[in-house]
Amino acid sequence: MSFEYLTLYDLNRYIRETIEGNFESEYWIVAEISELKINVSGHCYLELIEKDSESENIIARAKATIWNSTFKLLRIYFETTTGVKLSAGIKILVKVKVTFHELYGYSLNITDIEPTYTLGDIARKKQEIIKRLKEEGIFDNNKQLEFPILPKKIAVISSTTAAGYGDFYDQLTNNTYGYKFFIKLFPAIMQGEESEKSILSALDRIEEFKSFFDIVVIIRGGGAQAELECFNSYWLARRIALFPLPILTGIGHEQDETIIDLTAHKRLKTPTAVAEFIISTHHEFKELLINYTIQLKELISNKINKEKKFILKTYSLLINKGQYTIKMIINKYNSMLKNINLKTQNVLQKNQKQIEIIKKSLKFIAIQKIKKENNKLLKNYEHLKLNVFNNSKFSKRKIEDHEKTISILNPENIMKRGYSITTQKNQIIKSIKEINEEIPLKTYLVDGKLLTKIIDIIDNKTNNV
Repeated sequence: MSFEYLTLYDLNRYIRETIEGNFESEYWIVAEISELKINVSGHCYLELIEKDSESENIIARAKATIWNSTFKLLRIYFETTTGVKLSAGIKILVKVKVTFHELYGYSLNITDIEPTYTLGDIARKKQEIIKRLKEEGIFDNNKQLEFPILPKKIAVISSTTAAGYGDFYDQLTNNTYGYKFFIKLFPAIMQGEESEKSILSALDRIEEFKSFFDIVVIIRGGGAQAELECFNSYWLARRIALFPLPILTGIGHEQDETIIDLTAHKRLKTPTAVAEFIISTHHEFKELLINYTIQLKELISNKINKEKKFILKTYSLLINKGQYTIKMIINKYNSMLKNINLKTQNVLQKNQKQIEIIKKSLKFIAIQKIKKENNKLLKNYEHLKLNVFNNSKFSKRKIEDHEKTISILNPENIMKRGYSITTQKNQIIKSIKEINEEIPLKTYLVDGKLLTKIIDIIDNKTNNV
């Protein structure tokens, strides 16, 4: 029985001819990039997908290529126009040529790209996230937290090698006013696909010590606009909005605000600007105290001048009219002095109370923090002491077991049980094959040694001499 058949190659060739015959034109299509790889030759290989608008399930998928010569131009054009890196997760409008290869199958060859579509899609997504956060009622939560009067203990999320972090640290620690700060870095990846997960992890670590820190700062150095897309993440913006400490952002861009800038307590343009803002809060408080002092002095001075004028006026009336006796003048004068003293004390007490309240608040906070840290240290000390004790007991038992094993295996103890060691020319004899009949044997016992001359050698297997 014979069959008519095609080879796989022939079938694929017919498919290619059919596709190329029916899809001669190029088509503009919209798709999302799910994968993007650039090989050593410079060619770009993509996987394009389309998702259902409601379920987010993938309903279409295709491989695509951008050849090296085209990719260089399209990439520069797209990224300089949009400020967004051509990468997985973004939607693109591209012109494609449908191709089919006998070996590699169906694919789309990308020949052109329209950046404005991606800009519009990014803006739409950004507005959707903002709308969602507002509908959840959490968009302004972090802004509504009370900002500390004197923020001193600062948790910083940044890359350890970022120039922006170095600028921020130097600005704070070397400020011209001599203000002191405690700065703790929580390292994170600040760009690329892993950045969102890394920053969320840093926020989780900081929240474990939320009672210690005053504020959180998220900073990075300058960089391309395309590297900032992670800061438009819904989950990162939501985490910042709900964070229990005020968060300041300074992620090094001056044009568009990211969503985390909008949900943070305050957005500043650069890491240096964040440092300057923190310093300004301390300087403003200092200026406030100085102004209180100046106002108090002026108030006392005005009151004294007013009372002096009153006394001079009274004295003038006395001289001109002669209506008061010396005793009445003295009584009046004493009364006025008491009144001045009382009013002065009231003014001093009123302003002093404000200063004392601030001092007591700061002192109370410091004492509570010290007590809390002492308790932590005591707990850690007790835990460490218990571990050392347990480890010591365990190590002691192991040493005792080793000593018993060594004692059991000690050759002297073995020989006490009736064993001996035989040597010839200082070599321990393990087999009769090693013996030289012409040389005497030395046999070591537990209490001495024997020198033995060989008469016969008997083989255990054959009993032959």
